[in-house]
Amino acid sequence: MPGGTGFATLRPMPLSWNAIRHRAIAFSKDWKGETREAAERQTFWNEFFNVFGVRRRTVATFEEPVKKLSGDWGCRIHFRLVFL
Repeated sequence: MPGGTGFATLRPMPLSWNAIRHRAIAFSKDWKGETREAAERQTFWNEFFNVFGVRRRTVATFEEPVKKLSGDWGCRIHFRLVFL
């Protein structure tokens, strides 16, 4: 391949709306009634993004320090803007 490495770049196939809908239904059933927010936070977000076929690490990071309106510091999930 001219100017390339000779290797094909593998990109995941986009999910159909039907596949997303089925994944979303399964996700909502799996998480229905969950009460351990702090203990399950990272798993929740990883599985949420998987509904759309997206790896969480490509769009968000955990435990980013943020300053709250009260002036105290805390940690939240931070989303990166991704342009397709």
